[in-house]
Amino acid sequence: MAYATLHDRLRGDIAKALKKELKIDNIHALPRLSKVIVNVGINKTKMDSKEMHEFIVDILRRITGQKPVFRATRKAISNFKTREGSIVGVMVTLRGRQMEAFLDRLISYVLPRIRDFRGLPTKLDGRGNYAIGLNDQTIFPEVPTTDAVKLFGMQIQITTTAKNDEEGKALLRLMGMPFLPSRKSAKSASALDQTDASGDTVSPEA
Repeated sequence: MAYATLHDRLRGDIAKALKKELKIDNIHALPRLSKVIVNVGINKTKMDSKEMHEFIVDILRRITGQKPVFRATRKAISNFKTREGSIVGVMVTLRGRQMEAFLDRLISYVLPRIRDFRGLPTKLDGRGNYAIGLNDQTIFPEVPTTDAVKLFGMQIQITTTAKNDEEGKALLRLMGMPFLPSRKSAKSASALDQTDASGDTVSPEA
């Protein structure tokens, strides 16, 4: 059976499941993906060099398929030792097919590559948007192994049209976002783990 891309699933199975779960009849009122921003903050003490800037730009271009842009400060901040116009970040904004392809790879292949990965936090921002923080860019298969001094983290901000966190979480979960199980589900799983070989449930006090 051919693999169904996220683009097709969002307009097929995911849309049908959202209509049923959220009790929304109008397909145009369903929560949708709006944009994805991949952002890397520039640490002035470790990353403020032309070589490192070019390296980060190259890596972001590889993993997103789109040219990144630099973000500069609008005013000087003495506490952070930054001058007006200093580079403080590199970012890529993805929309449409490119956004969907990136999220498809992130969910299906990249996140499972994280060592000892157990799931993502379920907290959204209150408006149906979600942010993922990654500590190491080498979990992306497009990125070659590199020296430890060139490792950097990034934030992936997923913006949706959801009206609240419930709608946003439903959309992300049906997309396959590997959220941590809820406490209720975790307790149920724990109870199942206490079943002995005979199939009888073992009491925690036993």
